Amino acid sequence: MSIVILAIETSCDETAVAVVEDGFRVLADVVHSQVPDHQKFGGVVPEVASRQHLEAVNPLLEEALSRAGMDWTGVHAVAVTYGPGLVGSLLVGVTAAKAAAFALDRPLIGVNHLEGHVYANFLTQTDLHFPLLALVVSGGHTDLVHMAGHGRFALLGCTRDDAAGEAFDKVARLLGLGYPGGPLIERAAAGCDPGAVSLPRAYLEPGSLDFSFSGLKTAAAKLKAQGLASGVIAAAFQRAVVDVLVDKTLAAAGRCGVRTVLLAGGVAANGLLRDELAARVEGAGLRFCCPPRHLCTDNAAMIGCAAYYRLLRGDLAGLDLNAVPGLPLGD
Repeated sequence: MSIVILAIETSCDETAVAVVEDGFRVLADVVHSQVPDHQKFGGVVPEVASRQHLEAVNPLLEEALSRAGMDWTGVHAVAVTYGPGLVGSLLVGVTAAKAAAFALDRPLIGVNHLEGHVYANFLTQTDLHFPLLALVVSGGHTDLVHMAGHGRFALLGCTRDDAAGEAFDKVARLLGLGYPGGPLIERAAAGCDPGAVSLPRAYLEPGSLDFSFSGLKTAAAKLKAQGLASGVIAAAFQRAVVDVLVDKTLAAAGRCGVRTVLLAGGVAANGLLRDELAARVEGAGLRFCCPPRHLCTDNAAMIGCAAYYRLLRGDLAGLDLNAVPGLPLGD
Protein backbone atom coordinates (compact mmCIF):
# COMPACT_ATOMS: atom_id res chain seq x y z
CA MET A 1 0.00 0.00 0.00
CA SER A 2 1.30 3.43 -0.89
CA ILE A 3 1.95 6.02 1.81
CA VAL A 4 0.86 9.57 1.02
CA ILE A 5 2.30 12.38 3.14
CA LEU A 6 1.07 15.96 3.21
CA ALA A 7 4.08 18.16 3.97
CA ILE A 8 4.37 21.80 5.05
CA GLU A 9 7.47 24.03 4.99
CA THR A 10 7.46 27.57 6.46
CA SER A 11 10.92 27.97 7.99
CA CYS A 12 11.76 31.33 6.39
CA ASP A 13 10.06 33.30 3.62
CA GLU A 14 8.56 30.60 1.39
CA THR A 15 5.21 29.00 2.17
CA ALA A 16 5.35 25.53 0.65
CA VAL A 17 3.03 22.53 0.63
CA ALA A 18 3.59 19.20 -1.09
CA VAL A 19 1.98 15.81 -1.44
CA VAL A 20 4.56 13.03 -1.62
CA GLU A 21 3.87 9.34 -2.18
CA ASP A 22 6.25 6.65 -0.90
CA GLY A 23 9.02 9.14 -0.26
CA PHE A 24 9.91 9.97 -3.88
CA ARG A 25 6.82 10.42 -6.05
CA VAL A 26 5.83 14.09 -5.90
CA LEU A 27 2.10 14.37 -6.59
CA ALA A 28 2.02 18.11 -5.92
CA ASP A 29 4.55 20.74 -4.89
CA VAL A 30 3.37 24.34 -4.54
CA VAL A 31 5.36 27.31 -3.26
CA HIS A 32 4.32 30.87 -2.47
CA SER A 33 7.42 33.06 -2.61
CA GLN A 34 7.64 36.21 -0.52
CA VAL A 35 10.67 37.64 -2.36
CA PRO A 36 8.73 40.67 -3.72
CA ASP A 37 7.58 41.50 -0.18
CA HIS A 38 11.13 41.51 1.23
CA GLN A 39 13.11 42.99 -1.68
CA LYS A 40 12.44 46.57 -0.63
CA PHE A 41 14.00 45.80 2.76
CA GLY A 42 17.07 44.08 1.30
CA GLY A 43 16.40 40.90 3.29
CA VAL A 44 13.77 38.89 5.13
CA VAL A 45 11.73 40.74 7.75
CA PRO A 46 10.52 38.08 10.26
CA GLU A 47 7.25 39.81 11.14
CA VAL A 48 6.33 40.27 7.49
CA ALA A 49 7.26 36.64 6.75
CA SER A 50 5.06 35.16 9.49
CA ARG A 51 2.05 37.26 8.45
CA GLN A 52 2.47 36.20 4.83
CA HIS A 53 2.58 32.55 5.91
CA LEU A 54 -0.68 33.01 7.82
CA GLU A 55 -2.39 34.28 4.70
CA ALA A 56 -0.95 31.68 2.34
CA VAL A 57 -0.88 28.36 4.17
CA ASN A 58 -4.55 27.33 4.06
CA PRO A 59 -5.09 28.16 0.36
CA LEU A 60 -1.86 26.31 -0.48
CA LEU A 61 -3.01 23.22 1.41
CA GLU A 62 -6.19 23.12 -0.67
CA GLU A 63 -4.26 23.82 -3.88
CA ALA A 64 -1.76 21.02 -3.23
CA LEU A 65 -4.49 18.46 -2.60
CA SER A 66 -6.34 19.61 -5.71
CA ARG A 67 -3.20 19.31 -7.86
CA ALA A 68 -2.61 15.83 -6.46
CA GLY A 69 -6.15 14.87 -7.49
CA MET A 70 -7.23 13.89 -3.99
CA ASP A 71 -9.01 15.14 -0.89
CA TRP A 72 -8.04 15.16 2.78
CA THR A 73 -9.12 11.54 3.32
CA GLY A 74 -6.29 10.33 1.08
CA VAL A 75 -3.61 11.69 3.44
CA HIS A 76 -1.87 9.02 5.55
CA ALA A 77 0.39 11.35 7.59
CA VAL A 78 1.14 15.05 8.01
CA ALA A 79 4.72 16.37 8.09
CA VAL A 80 6.09 19.79 8.94
CA THR A 81 9.38 21.62 9.37
CA TYR A 82 9.77 22.51 13.06
CA GLY A 83 13.28 23.99 12.93
CA PRO A 84 15.68 25.57 12.40
CA GLY A 85 14.34 28.85 11.09
CA LEU A 86 12.43 31.99 12.06
CA VAL A 87 10.30 31.18 15.07
CA GLY A 88 7.22 33.07 13.88
CA SER A 89 7.36 31.45 10.46
CA LEU A 90 7.91 27.98 11.90
CA LEU A 91 4.96 28.35 14.27
CA VAL A 92 2.55 28.98 11.40
CA GLY A 93 3.49 25.72 9.70
CA VAL A 94 3.63 23.70 12.92
CA THR A 95 0.21 24.95 14.01
CA ALA A 96 -1.35 24.16 10.62
CA ALA A 97 0.19 20.67 10.60
CA LYS A 98 -0.97 19.88 14.12
CA ALA A 99 -4.49 21.02 13.31
CA ALA A 100 -4.58 18.84 10.18
CA ALA A 101 -3.16 15.79 11.95
CA PHE A 102 -5.64 16.17 14.81
CA ALA A 103 -8.65 16.70 12.55
CA LEU A 104 -7.73 13.76 10.31
CA ASP A 105 -6.52 11.53 13.16
CA ARG A 106 -3.28 10.93 11.25
CA PRO A 107 0.33 10.65 12.45
CA LEU A 108 2.29 13.90 12.80
CA ILE A 109 5.95 13.98 11.73
CA GLY A 110 8.35 16.78 12.65
CA VAL A 111 11.26 17.28 10.23
CA ASN A 112 14.50 19.21 10.58
CA HIS A 113 14.72 21.74 7.75
CA LEU A 114 18.37 20.87 7.01
CA GLU A 115 17.51 17.18 6.99
CA GLY A 116 14.92 18.04 4.37
CA HIS A 117 17.54 19.69 2.17
CA VAL A 118 19.69 16.55 2.33
CA TYR A 119 16.70 14.36 1.47
CA ALA A 120 15.95 16.45 -1.63
CA ASN A 121 18.61 14.24 -3.20
CA PHE A 122 16.54 11.14 -2.42
CA LEU A 123 13.64 12.52 -4.46
CA THR A 124 15.59 12.04 -7.68
CA GLN A 125 18.19 9.41 -6.72
CA THR A 126 16.65 6.13 -5.54
CA ASP A 127 19.93 4.20 -5.36
CA LEU A 128 21.94 6.15 -2.78
CA HIS A 129 24.05 3.95 -0.50
CA PHE A 130 25.31 4.86 2.96
CA PRO A 131 27.53 6.27 4.28
CA LEU A 132 27.14 9.64 2.58
CA LEU A 133 28.71 13.06 2.95
CA ALA A 134 26.48 16.10 2.50
CA LEU A 135 27.47 19.73 2.03
CA VAL A 136 24.44 21.77 3.10
CA VAL A 137 24.79 25.39 1.97
CA SER A 138 22.00 27.90 2.56
CA GLY A 139 21.26 31.40 3.77
CA GLY A 140 21.55 30.36 7.39
CA HIS A 141 23.84 27.33 7.34
CA THR A 142 27.05 26.00 5.86
CA ASP A 143 27.46 22.47 7.20
CA LEU A 144 29.41 19.33 6.34
CA VAL A 145 27.39 16.35 7.55
CA HIS A 146 28.21 12.64 7.63
CA MET A 147 25.13 10.46 7.12
CA ALA A 148 25.59 6.88 8.32
CA GLY A 149 21.98 5.88 7.64
CA HIS A 150 18.48 7.26 7.57
CA GLY A 151 18.20 9.77 10.40
CA ARG A 152 21.82 9.23 11.49
CA PHE A 153 23.65 12.53 11.06
CA ALA A 154 26.99 13.69 12.46
CA LEU A 155 28.12 17.28 12.04
CA LEU A 156 31.73 17.46 10.82
CA GLY A 157 32.07 21.20 10.25
CA CYS A 158 30.00 24.37 10.16
CA THR A 159 30.36 28.10 9.73
CA ARG A 160 31.83 30.12 12.58
CA ASP A 161 30.20 33.36 11.44
CA ASP A 162 28.28 34.15 8.25
CA ALA A 163 26.77 31.27 6.29
CA ALA A 164 27.69 31.20 2.61
CA GLY A 165 24.20 32.25 1.52
CA GLU A 166 24.18 35.05 4.07
CA ALA A 167 27.52 36.27 2.72
CA PHE A 168 26.11 36.24 -0.82
CA ASP A 169 23.17 38.37 0.34
CA LYS A 170 25.36 40.86 2.22
CA VAL A 171 27.86 41.27 -0.60
CA ALA A 172 25.06 41.68 -3.16
CA ARG A 173 23.59 44.43 -1.00
CA LEU A 174 27.04 46.01 -0.67
CA LEU A 175 27.42 46.01 -4.46
CA GLY A 176 23.95 47.47 -4.96
CA LEU A 177 22.69 44.38 -6.76
CA GLY A 178 19.58 43.76 -4.65
CA TYR A 179 17.99 40.72 -2.98
CA PRO A 180 18.18 37.73 -3.00
CA GLY A 181 21.94 37.86 -3.40
CA GLY A 182 22.86 34.42 -4.73
CA PRO A 183 21.41 34.59 -8.25
CA LEU A 184 22.28 38.29 -8.57
CA ILE A 185 25.94 37.70 -7.68
CA GLU A 186 26.07 34.82 -10.16
CA ARG A 187 24.54 36.97 -12.88
CA ALA A 188 26.88 39.90 -12.21
CA ALA A 189 29.90 37.59 -12.22
CA ALA A 190 29.09 36.10 -15.62
CA GLY A 191 31.76 36.98 -18.17
CA CYS A 192 34.10 38.54 -15.58
CA ASP A 193 37.54 37.18 -14.71
CA PRO A 194 37.47 35.86 -11.11
CA GLY A 195 41.26 36.21 -10.97
CA ALA A 196 41.28 39.90 -11.85
CA VAL A 197 41.48 40.79 -8.15
CA SER A 198 42.58 38.80 -5.13
CA LEU A 199 40.28 37.89 -2.25
CA PRO A 200 41.21 35.77 0.80
CA ARG A 201 40.28 32.13 1.43
CA ALA A 202 39.72 31.39 5.12
CA TYR A 203 40.80 27.78 5.61
CA LEU A 204 41.26 28.32 9.37
CA GLU A 205 43.60 26.09 11.37
CA PRO A 206 45.09 22.98 9.72
CA GLY A 207 42.62 20.09 9.54
CA SER A 208 39.56 22.21 10.36
CA LEU A 209 36.37 21.46 8.46
CA ASP A 210 34.72 24.67 9.68
CA PHE A 211 34.01 27.68 7.49
CA SER A 212 34.35 31.45 7.87
CA PHE A 213 33.12 34.05 5.38
CA SER A 214 32.99 37.28 7.39
CA GLY A 215 36.55 38.28 6.43
CA LEU A 216 35.79 37.68 2.77
CA LYS A 217 32.81 40.01 3.04
CA THR A 218 35.03 42.70 4.58
CA ALA A 219 37.62 42.27 1.82
CA ALA A 220 34.90 42.69 -0.80
CA ALA A 221 33.82 45.92 0.88
CA LYS A 222 37.37 47.26 0.63
CA LEU A 223 37.46 46.50 -3.11
CA LYS A 224 34.16 48.33 -3.52
CA ALA A 225 35.60 51.35 -1.70
CA GLN A 226 38.46 51.34 -4.23
CA GLY A 227 35.94 51.84 -7.02
CA LEU A 228 36.25 48.42 -8.68
CA ALA A 229 33.37 47.29 -10.89
CA SER A 230 30.65 45.25 -9.21
CA GLY A 231 30.97 42.41 -11.72
CA VAL A 232 34.69 42.00 -11.06
CA ILE A 233 34.13 41.91 -7.30
CA ALA A 234 31.20 39.51 -7.68
CA ALA A 235 33.27 37.09 -9.75
CA ALA A 236 36.19 37.14 -7.32
CA PHE A 237 33.87 36.75 -4.33
CA GLN A 238 31.94 33.85 -5.85
CA ARG A 239 35.18 32.09 -6.78
CA ALA A 240 36.60 32.50 -3.26
CA VAL A 241 33.46 31.05 -1.63
CA VAL A 242 33.31 28.11 -4.01
CA ASP A 243 37.02 27.30 -3.63
CA VAL A 244 36.71 26.91 0.14
CA LEU A 245 33.45 24.95 -0.04
CA VAL A 246 34.86 22.51 -2.58
CA ASP A 247 38.26 22.06 -0.92
CA LYS A 248 36.79 21.35 2.51
CA THR A 249 34.18 18.97 1.10
CA LEU A 250 36.87 16.93 -0.66
CA ALA A 251 38.95 16.90 2.53
CA ALA A 252 35.95 15.63 4.52
CA ALA A 253 35.16 12.96 1.93
CA GLY A 254 38.72 11.66 2.12
CA ARG A 255 38.71 11.69 5.89
CA CYS A 256 35.39 9.80 6.15
CA GLY A 257 36.01 7.34 3.36
CA VAL A 258 32.62 7.89 1.72
CA ARG A 259 31.91 6.98 -1.88
CA THR A 260 29.10 9.50 -2.49
CA VAL A 261 28.92 13.26 -1.92
CA LEU A 262 25.64 15.16 -1.83
CA LEU A 263 25.15 18.88 -2.36
CA ALA A 264 22.06 20.48 -0.81
CA GLY A 265 20.52 23.79 0.23
CA GLY A 266 19.62 27.02 -1.54
CA VAL A 267 23.21 27.88 -2.52
CA ALA A 268 23.37 24.48 -4.27
CA ALA A 269 21.53 26.24 -7.11
CA ASN A 270 24.74 28.19 -7.87
CA GLY A 271 26.12 27.01 -11.20
CA LEU A 272 29.80 27.46 -10.37
CA LEU A 273 29.47 25.49 -7.14
CA ARG A 274 27.57 22.68 -8.83
CA ASP A 275 30.07 22.42 -11.67
CA GLU A 276 33.24 22.72 -9.60
CA LEU A 277 32.15 20.30 -6.88
CA ALA A 278 30.95 17.77 -9.46
CA ALA A 279 34.27 17.95 -11.31
CA ARG A 280 36.38 17.56 -8.18
CA VAL A 281 34.26 14.80 -6.63
CA GLU A 282 34.05 12.77 -9.82
CA GLY A 283 37.73 13.44 -10.48
CA ALA A 284 38.46 11.75 -7.15
CA GLY A 285 36.54 8.67 -8.30
CA LEU A 286 33.49 9.40 -6.15
CA ARG A 287 29.81 9.82 -7.00
CA PHE A 288 28.31 13.30 -6.94
CA CYS A 289 24.60 14.04 -6.50
CA CYS A 290 22.70 17.31 -6.43
CA PRO A 291 18.97 17.99 -6.75
CA PRO A 292 17.58 20.00 -9.66
CA ARG A 293 17.58 23.71 -8.89
CA HIS A 294 13.88 23.92 -7.96
CA LEU A 295 14.48 21.35 -5.22
CA CYS A 296 17.55 23.17 -3.85
CA THR A 297 15.61 26.19 -2.62
CA ASP A 298 13.03 25.79 0.17
CA ASN A 299 10.20 23.44 -0.76
CA ALA A 300 7.89 20.97 0.95
CA ALA A 301 8.60 17.97 -1.29
CA MET A 302 11.94 17.49 0.47
CA ILE A 303 10.13 17.59 3.84
CA GLY A 304 7.70 14.92 2.66
CA CYS A 305 10.61 12.75 1.53
CA ALA A 306 12.44 13.02 4.86
CA ALA A 307 9.19 12.42 6.72
CA TYR A 308 8.60 9.17 4.85
CA TYR A 309 11.78 7.64 6.26
CA ARG A 310 10.94 8.95 9.74
CA LEU A 311 7.51 7.33 9.48
CA LEU A 312 9.03 3.98 8.46
CA ARG A 313 11.14 3.92 11.63
CA GLY A 314 8.28 5.10 13.86
CA ASP A 315 9.80 8.51 14.60
CA LEU A 316 6.59 10.47 15.14
CA ALA A 317 5.78 13.72 16.91
CA GLY A 318 3.05 14.45 19.41
CA LEU A 319 0.54 17.27 19.31
CA ASP A 320 2.84 19.11 21.71
CA LEU A 321 5.35 19.60 18.87
CA ASN A 322 6.78 23.12 19.02
CA ALA A 323 9.00 25.29 16.85
CA VAL A 324 12.73 25.04 17.60
CA PRO A 325 14.43 27.93 15.78
CA GLY A 326 17.96 26.75 16.62
CA LEU A 327 17.40 23.06 15.96
CA PRO A 328 20.75 21.38 15.09
CA LEU A 329 21.31 18.58 12.60
CA GLY A 330 23.47 15.79 13.96
CA ASP A 331 25.69 15.63 17.01
